Amino acid sequence: MGERMGNLRRTNMCGSLRMEDVGKDVILMGWVQRERNLGGLLFIDLRDTTGMVQIVFDDEAPKEMMSKAETVRAEYVIAIRGKVRERQSKNPNMPTGDIEVLAEEIRILDEAETPPIYIKDEDNVSETMRLKYRYLDLRKPSMQENLKLRANIAKVVRDFFHENSFVEIETPMLTKPTPEGARDYLVPSRVNPGQFYALPQSPQLMKQLLMVSGMDRYYQIVKCFRDEDLRANRQPEFTQVDVEMSFVDVEDVLGINEKLVQRLFKEIKGIEIELPLKRMTYDEAMERYGVDKPDLRFGLELKNASELLKGCGFKVFNETIQNGGVVKGINVKAGAEKFTRKDISKLEDYAKTYGAKGLAWVKMTEDGISSPIAKFFSDEEMKEIIEFFQGEAGDLLLFVADGINVANDSLGNLRNELAKRLDLISEEDYKILWITDFPLFEYDEEENRYVAKHHPFTHPVEEDVHLLESEPHRVRAKAYDLVINGDEMGGGSIRINNSELQSRMFSALGFTKEEAESKFGFLLNAFRYGTPPHGGIAFGLDRLVMLFSGSANIRDVIAFPKTQSATCLMTDAPTEASQKQLEEVHIRVELKDEK
Repeated sequence: MGERMGNLRRTNMCGSLRMEDVGKDVILMGWVQRERNLGGLLFIDLRDTTGMVQIVFDDEAPKEMMSKAETVRAEYVIAIRGKVRERQSKNPNMPTGDIEVLAEEIRILDEAETPPIYIKDEDNVSETMRLKYRYLDLRKPSMQENLKLRANIAKVVRDFFHENSFVEIETPMLTKPTPEGARDYLVPSRVNPGQFYALPQSPQLMKQLLMVSGMDRYYQIVKCFRDEDLRANRQPEFTQVDVEMSFVDVEDVLGINEKLVQRLFKEIKGIEIELPLKRMTYDEAMERYGVDKPDLRFGLELKNASELLKGCGFKVFNETIQNGGVVKGINVKAGAEKFTRKDISKLEDYAKTYGAKGLAWVKMTEDGISSPIAKFFSDEEMKEIIEFFQGEAGDLLLFVADGINVANDSLGNLRNELAKRLDLISEEDYKILWITDFPLFEYDEEENRYVAKHHPFTHPVEEDVHLLESEPHRVRAKAYDLVINGDEMGGGSIRINNSELQSRMFSALGFTKEEAESKFGFLLNAFRYGTPPHGGIAFGLDRLVMLFSGSANIRDVIAFPKTQSATCLMTDAPTEASQKQLEEVHIRVELKDEK
């Protein structure tokens, strides 16, 4: 049973003591990291959220106090009263390594069982165990630093927007289900039988209504919910920095928000970012990098060789081009010796996961060309291919022949994989850019219709409005993404504020007037009463924390995350509801027979 704190009140944090505190009487409280009994001397490393300090009990300590100290074990919660003194054998690896605290009193505030996971950063325990005992995992210094970093980033964001006349406004968690996004999380209504709220995928419609209401500049750090299959680094509930502004166009939104990015890098990392940030159109990004979130920390750019290879003797290339496809390739500089045929076969398997049918290759060695496709080309043709890709001895050329989307997707992702395998990426380098002029629509093969690339309220580029009905695939959007080191950190758009244009947009998306009214009537009604031009952006807070912490795992920057199957191992959520709870919300559960 733990002792009372009584008249003891903490005077200092464990990690804050330094040489200037020598001679000071202190009262410390925290968890025991470890204890070492050397006979006449007993040492305890005491830990709190600020760090660790060494406590010493020497041979002059009262016998009763020494006996109590000898019972202490790892993770006991204790209070220490003592005097700071200089250490004889200093520890340069500890911020408090120049001093120690000579104990004069110890109180055991709570005992602890042996924890199922080690409370140290280099524990190598499985993530399943870490998530099950998350309250223990969060005691680790690295995890606590991540949460402090997250809080600091949120503070910088709030300070910046407050200084720039934005108003922080909360929007509802219980709202209306909306189409054109991921699957909603539904919440049954007890007082409205058979009806459901949805948890918001984003505050999109609400923040537009705030612009209609005349708030002019809004922001919010807000939870969002999407019931979708979770790929790596996605969570069913995530946090956005949500922003909206009135009487703006693209330049205004990008201008203020890149200043926020500049502030974050300066205050969080001490790095000066030059403005304006680099910009690249969606078309250029896809052409050169195959993806709309290119990592610019390394080369390996894609090149389209379709014109050069049109009519060539290699049937796979020629037929692909004749059928409207493309042949794109990458020159892996000095890659010939680094990738054996077996290695290239593994690269081909990787490309196939993104839809590629195969991966053609050409090695350039000091002894000449090595390639299974070389026999289909004359020496002159092969020379032209090599010159087109600026190849030289030691290089490896990789090709994908397919439809433009598959070629870009497979080679774009293969490019990133090659950079990892060749160790081309510097973790201390930051390449930041805006991707602009996204397509307004993308074609959904399953639904056999065009869907909004961003959302149905995205404003088309003015010069393309006349193409809405005739050539929707050519219409560009006033949409933009912020990309840092190959990750999308945020995205947004200018919104439609004209009822006629909004109706044309709904029509292009296949909505009847009745469907549009049913799904978005409250917003359309609001637009009838004077709507300012407006636009905004949403940043992924979790991703920003990952970037600044250097973590590769989104679960390491969220206090209580879910697994990839959207479960909480600590609380066992989700769980079955009781019959009484189900009856209260007018629901009967009938599970389908899996057989």
